[in-house]
Amino acid sequence: PLLSFQQRLSYTTLSDLALALLDGTVFEIVQGLLEIQHLTEKSLYNQRLRLQNEHRVLRQALRQKHQEAQQACRPHNLPVLQATQQRELEAVEHRIREEQRAMDQKIVLELDRKVADQQSTLEKAGVAGFYVTTNPQELTLQMNLLELIRKLQQRGCQAGKTAL
Repeated sequence: PLLSFQQRLSYTTLSDLALALLDGTVFEIVQGLLEIQHLTEKSLYNQRLRLQNEHRVLRQALRQKHQEAQQACRPHNLPVLQATQQRELEAVEHRIREEQRAMDQKIVLELDRKVADQQSTLEKAGVAGFYVTTNPQELTLQMNLLELIRKLQQRGCQAGKTAL
């Protein structure tokens, strides 16, 4: 995969990328974008955890309510009560699935928006190969470019430490 990535990078793209990296600004931009991405991912993860916890509490409360109703119920009314409770449980489970699906869609949209923001920021900063796209091949190329920038940044930091 690395070879095909290298084959897709023209000399001009590499040359433009090298020029953009010279003053270190791009490294700072990439670092800033990475930090924003991590904060966004953590926030979205925590929102999903909160929703899952609310659902767990909801299920527990429903089970408790159903148990108490069954204990207070007369034996001859139990089948009707159980059928009603089953319908209620199915309705709650359906609502939970819908809320989880909506949350997951929100997360995907938010992450897609972040990717577009990152692409736009890097394009405006003059980083070769970056522009807003949803094309999977171009996204892979951009991810590889970002990885290359990060590795160059790490090497630069290590070289700076050894120079001291």
